[in-house]
Amino acid sequence: MTDVGGVAADQLRSYIERVERLEEEKAGIAADIKDVFAEAKGNGFDVKTMRQISRLRKLEEIDRQEQETLLDLYKRALGMLETDVPDDE
Repeated sequence: MTDVGGVAADQLRSYIERVERLEEEKAGIAADIKDVFAEAKGNGFDVKTMRQISRLRKLEEIDRQEQETLLDLYKRALGMLETDVPDDE
């Protein structure tokens, strides 16, 4: 192993090459994901909503409930959500 200025060059090169390979794989996976969304869009699905659902599904249940509660609260504060529907009298 070559040691330059206290740095193990071979080990460093190995790390860099591993990261580069992973970055290439990540780019390939990102392209695959893009293709899936394009296919879904072609079948009439709203990609923006699908991405939002995907983000929500990654959250723990309690975190998701908290986020949805805050969203409803903010909507209500801005008049974007009906609070009560009046009964016909």
